[in-house]
Amino acid sequence: MNAEPRDIAAVESLLAFWADAGVDACFEEAAVDRTIVVAPALKAVTKATASVTPVVDMVDATSDARRLANGADTMEALAEAAASFKGSELVGMGATGCVFGRGDPHAPILIIGEAPGAEEDAAGEPFVGKAGKLLDKMIAAAGLTGKVYTTNTVFWRPPGNRTPTPQEQAVCAPFVERAFFLMKPKAVLLLGAAAARGVLKTDEGIMRMRGQWREWRLAEGDVSAPVMPTLHPAFLLRQPQAKRQVWADILELAVKLDGQENA
Repeated sequence: MNAEPRDIAAVESLLAFWADAGVDACFEEAAVDRTIVVAPALKAVTKATASVTPVVDMVDATSDARRLANGADTMEALAEAAASFKGSELVGMGATGCVFGRGDPHAPILIIGEAPGAEEDAAGEPFVGKAGKLLDKMIAAAGLTGKVYTTNTVFWRPPGNRTPTPQEQAVCAPFVERAFFLMKPKAVLLLGAAAARGVLKTDEGIMRMRGQWREWRLAEGDVSAPVMPTLHPAFLLRQPQAKRQVWADILELAVKLDGQENA
């Protein structure tokens, strides 16, 4: 039976929609949830890196990180202190160097991601790959160019570009907290579930947290700021339809900054 022209047009329109959304295959033998890293991939990374993972004393490493971080009185000095730190197990797992921050260290907005990837590891700066370029475009469109400083919860690339573990984040946390203390930003944007959980010390999912203002307050130093968790730009490369949500969050960030500056 021949299909009606209107039916063919409808199918072509649907296929065009999915192509714009980044779908490059109609079907496979089994359903695949592409929004998460499948367990076999994580097991493969763990197995491949197990033999090169040094034994790190968490208490000693965190104490050393805090000593180095607290000795820095500027963001430039903090970056140098982080580069000299050897207590993170990621230092011995293939990363070529410390990837600390990018942008104006006196900026009113602090952006924190999860971890550097291969391109960031090579360049020595965070968010310089495709995800970073997408983030820069959205920041520019919101009128926030030159008003942000970006960093991550860890400063060395995890093997296979995997998500950093809570333990790896905890060792680097003194440097992140010191950056927060030195900058005293008017607002903070957290990119991705790992960054949001690491900074806010929560087990909540990113879809529940995103778009909601939280507060980040240091235990010492009486420094606090409103925090907006949102989706990581790398996720948007895989799921372009989620760009609208992140764009709404960044616009909220711009409004919050405007209110803080004009208060």
